[in-house]
Amino acid sequence: MPPGNPIDSPRPDKQAKLAMAASAIGYGVEGFDLFLLVFLIATISTSLHISTTRTSSLMTGTLLGAVLGGIGFGMLSDRFGRVRVLTWTILLFGIFTGLCAFSRGYWDLLAYRTIAGLGFGGEFGIGLALVAETWPAHLRARASSYVALGGQGGILAAAIFTPILLPYIGWRGMFLVGILPVAFTFVLRRFLPEPQLFQQAATRPHKTPIRLLFQDAATRRKSYGMLILCSVQQIGYYGLMTWLPFYLSTRHGLSLTRSAIWTCVTVLGMSSGIWAFGQLADRFGRRPIFFLFQTMAAIMVLVYSHLNSPMALLIGGAVMGVFVNGMLGGYGTLISELYPTEARATAQNLFFNVGRAIAGFAPLAVGLIATRYSFATALAALASLYIVDIVATATLIPETKGVELL
Repeated sequence: MPPGNPIDSPRPDKQAKLAMAASAIGYGVEGFDLFLLVFLIATISTSLHISTTRTSSLMTGTLLGAVLGGIGFGMLSDRFGRVRVLTWTILLFGIFTGLCAFSRGYWDLLAYRTIAGLGFGGEFGIGLALVAETWPAHLRARASSYVALGGQGGILAAAIFTPILLPYIGWRGMFLVGILPVAFTFVLRRFLPEPQLFQQAATRPHKTPIRLLFQDAATRRKSYGMLILCSVQQIGYYGLMTWLPFYLSTRHGLSLTRSAIWTCVTVLGMSSGIWAFGQLADRFGRRPIFFLFQTMAAIMVLVYSHLNSPMALLIGGAVMGVFVNGMLGGYGTLISELYPTEARATAQNLFFNVGRAIAGFAPLAVGLIATRYSFATALAALASLYIVDIVATATLIPETKGVELL
């Protein structure tokens, strides 16, 4: 690696800071646009006369697009460049989110959301690869956590601004806000060059990225481990976030859970966990902090099922969110350090989006267990998954703190 490479510097340079800001903003806009649909579903259903089943399938189409786009754009990024393909993904989800404002019915809205999902799925992993390849090694975990925090900021913005703006601009106007990132892409392409690591890798013979992720026994072991880690984290996230409002309102009668307040407090708890994970992982290593968060996630999910008072439920939910979603701050760095530059973006997007696809069944599973037994039993089942997570980390994932990116 040539002298003066920014990832060998004690502090991030301007390119590294811009790369992190671009990735965090991109993921923030993704979070805003993705959860915008959650907050607008009821209004859209009434306006376009769409059944509840069809309305819920709009999110399914978005997530399906995200899985396909994540894998496809990850491979394109490993071939043509981080900045170039990141620009394509932001343009894609910005334009097609805006086009949702002109939907006349179910089918064109589903098409727009699915195509926007292609961009959603591609953006996150490319941004994480870009940050890993530009930030100093001793700050890599916290930089990755800052990108993940951008997504939480987008969700928080959707929760806060949708109730404020919706009465004035309507659901179509809210989707038009999604066009704003298009202007950001021109700034991105003009001022942010490709990382030196990628430029060096581009001179080497090209190999199929997915083959590099499963090329030998040692690499396959790491890849299976990352699939488990990414799946469990998102199963816990989607399983809890989908059903907790219903659980709290029906069992405890908390109207608070259906307001923006509950969402904001929960997201703030998750955000603090993401931030803390990055800080701790840079100081103490990746594996010890994953073990800590996985163990505490299992404990807090079980503790939460026994809380009763409104204040305890509110605070307990935030604390549980610290550990259940805090691990999101570590995957970007861990995956970047496990795989070479030729496959780094593909690895980020493949593992994260396949995990998201598997987690798509979590709300159904939680609902079935809760109906047959109880919600406490469903929470216990979720908690047991973190034991699987701990075993996978212990047996399949090596420590990567301080490794040189290849």
